[in-house]
Amino acid sequence: MSKSTVLVTGVAGFIGSHVADHCIAAGYHVIGLDDLSGGFAENVPDGVEFIEGSITDGDLLKTIFNKHTIDYVYHLGAYAAEGLSHFIRAYNYRTNLIGSVLLINQAVLHDVKCFVFASSIAVYGPNQTPMHEDLTPLPEDPYGVSKYAVELDLMAARNMFGLNYVVFRPHNVYGERQNIADKYRNVIGIFMNQVMKGEPMSVFGDGLQTRAFSYIDDVAPIIAQAPGVRESYGNVFNVGADKPYSILELAEEIACAFGVKADIRHLPERKEVVHAFASHDRVREVFEPPEATTLSRGISRMAAWVQVHGPMTPVEFDNIEVSTNLPSSWQKR
Repeated sequence: MSKSTVLVTGVAGFIGSHVADHCIAAGYHVIGLDDLSGGFAENVPDGVEFIEGSITDGDLLKTIFNKHTIDYVYHLGAYAAEGLSHFIRAYNYRTNLIGSVLLINQAVLHDVKCFVFASSIAVYGPNQTPMHEDLTPLPEDPYGVSKYAVELDLMAARNMFGLNYVVFRPHNVYGERQNIADKYRNVIGIFMNQVMKGEPMSVFGDGLQTRAFSYIDDVAPIIAQAPGVRESYGNVFNVGADKPYSILELAEEIACAFGVKADIRHLPERKEVVHAFASHDRVREVFEPPEATTLSRGISRMAAWVQVHGPMTPVEFDNIEVSTNLPSSWQKR
């Protein structure tokens, strides 16, 4: 019996590479697509048939789907910077919305059996905690808007063409292979990079914002299982950790993992969701999530990995489209 073939977008990135690992372990033939804009070739797991390119390249997508009989799509390619998305609006929508629609088109045209989409709890917006799937999404940043738009498009594609889909809304995922050189997102990676460079950890505002930080091994296996769980089809699932921590508590945990005293520099507050944590009752009803990894254990594992790889120079985003109200720490130097 031949292997099922899957396409994983964002395969050189953080979550995508881990999902690809689990797909390989499940016996799938994995084709991986990534433009290496935020990921690294070294992240691509052995056994993946890797294609360098962008989901915004419609001709490339046509070539891939014409050449391969793809059973399942795992769409994890995105530029997931919620705060920065206000200032790179066109780039955000081209990458996160238009690229997704081009991919959905090919999935419809080639009778893909299931389309698995990594959305985000950014779709909920502010003041909706604990976030649960029955809430009406009210995204307040272009990133969240683009993710919710793709969710709606998948619903339309299912109604019109019968495309099966599963949507996951992960949140604040961290762990090995995360890009610590992105100064606009991934607070854990940013803090760890700063600690290794002997710099204070940069905290916007008072640091009392709360997030439920989710270790990658608690998230990727569930996403990978989705095509084989028929009860998940046509549904949306929050996936991640239950317990929220403040940014100050996070900073203390990271300092402890590196054996140093927490050195914090408070920056002017920025406009962001203050408290973000989600309910995971629905995903527990349909899947069997692994035992949750504690924050201290997950942070220790990631710290060990980043220390092997060493600090990185933060990368500046070259094409800021709207500079109005851009935080001073994000101004290009």
